[in-house]
Amino acid sequence: MTQKDITFVADFLTEHFNEAPELYNRKGKYFNVERVGQYLKDEDDDLVSPPNTEGNQWFNFLKDSTHLKESPLLFPYYPEKSLHFVKRQMEGVIDQCLRKPADVIGKSVHQAACMSLYKISQSEDSTPQLSKLPFLWNDKTSNLHYVLFTVLENSISKIHILRRHTDTSRSVSNGILAVEFGNFLNNSINESSDSRCYSCLDAHFYDDETVTVVLKESVQQEGKERVLAQLPLS
Repeated sequence: MTQKDITFVADFLTEHFNEAPELYNRKGKYFNVERVGQYLKDEDDDLVSPPNTEGNQWFNFLKDSTHLKESPLLFPYYPEKSLHFVKRQMEGVIDQCLRKPADVIGKSVHQAACMSLYKISQSEDSTPQLSKLPFLWNDKTSNLHYVLFTVLENSISKIHILRRHTDTSRSVSNGILAVEFGNFLNNSINESSDSRCYSCLDAHFYDDETVTVVLKESVQQEGKERVLAQLPLS
């Protein structure tokens, strides 16, 4: 060990293993063995060994700032409390902040339309996941809202696009269509008589006029082909 290492160990022992008579009547150990654990205890008691904030630049900055000192935007600091205590305090504040918006937004949401996408057997114990992705896109120029999704049960080679006007009061017909990829790539250099079917791994809108899809070759073998395709929405 170098002399510097020995100094570090000596400083640690000097700081953490001194007797502390003032703590004899307090809950906890008589020696300041470890300062980290006290922050993690899930209790409301004050810390046995609170941190020394003297010289802390952030606290000095707040103390000298007339505008920030009493600002409601800053979360209060509890130097005598554990992290569990602070966490509970913060959760309470966040819950209070979100309660009113949740109430207002919840009352403003209503069903605009209902479409039947698929049916499942009534005898099934649990409902399987029959749809995935959905990816949402809002065309602000045309005031149209799009939803991309796939139905897994019997149309893995199709992607569905649902369109709705963002203004629910307008009598604009809803549009829903399915794009089937199937074996449209059989004109490639590897053309064969085999039915090469493709399923959609993922899909997103690239912009207001283009949809980007990731396709996977639906064959039971290694080295399945992946295709990145850009489809014009028109």
